[in-house]
Amino acid sequence: MPPAGNEYAAEQLKNSGNKCFKNGDYDGAEGLYSQAIQKNSANPLLFTNRANARLKLEKWEGVIDDCIRSIELLKDNMKAFFYLAQAQLSINHPNEALSSALMAYELCTTSAQQTSNAATISALVLKCKKAKWDIRERERIRRRGGLSSDLEAMLETQYKKDVDDIDARVEASEISRVEGQEEKEERKTEFEKKRDDLRTAFMISDPENQQKREVPDYLVDGITFEIMHDPVVTRNGRSYERATLIEHLKRSPTDPLTRETLTISDLRPNIALKEACTEFMEGNNGWVYDCKDGEVDQDTRWAHLSHT
Repeated sequence: MPPAGNEYAAEQLKNSGNKCFKNGDYDGAEGLYSQAIQKNSANPLLFTNRANARLKLEKWEGVIDDCIRSIELLKDNMKAFFYLAQAQLSINHPNEALSSALMAYELCTTSAQQTSNAATISALVLKCKKAKWDIRERERIRRRGGLSSDLEAMLETQYKKDVDDIDARVEASEISRVEGQEEKEERKTEFEKKRDDLRTAFMISDPENQQKREVPDYLVDGITFEIMHDPVVTRNGRSYERATLIEHLKRSPTDPLTRETLTISDLRPNIALKEACTEFMEGNNGWVYDCKDGEVDQDTRWAHLSHT
């Protein structure tokens, strides 16, 4: 335990950092949170505060370090897992991001940490899941069309080089962080347009194999984030996989997102959605859903939990 004087000083520095963060001064907030940590490195909340500031500054590795430190100090740390997932996704590690996002979602839906952030965290989990699906889809297209894959890889390599050059100019104070962010957004827009134009050209020449397959959000269960097989609809119009939702209601008779009272008798089959799910699965079997992948995700998830 740090001396009481250090705890007080750390709290004052944290409060000053919070004011900077609220005013959009993320550099200032990061510096003040760092000073607070020097005074009291045993407080996990100081690390999550700094991680949030570093998220805004796009200092992904720093975010990851802070989140890991915070989780070491407080195992059931929803915010740390939430920020960690965002940073991992930003550096193109969707499997790790999905594991972290699932932990954040699980913590936010437990009785001890029920929160209005469930919808936000749910959206992040789905974003991570889609990033993982996108990698699998890109691999499918790569196997189908070597030339398009090679050209797309060249575009991506050049885009990453441009971003690295901008970051180097920011670090050298040749341009401001705001100017750097604007330039990176321009490069990203240019890259995405060139990539989409390339994909369109190959799709026109080989539509059967080159067309990108995407999973519509409405087919995905909001608890497991897998494609539904037997969806049921709640009173508020939200659909979930029947077995998953019933298991949830056995533990807590509430709607997973709204927290309103919900019982099994309130559920109704969503026949139209079930037909849509079946049709999609039949057309994409072997790509979008793979039991072995699910098992790996779960193993990774619990291994990560036990490690922390």
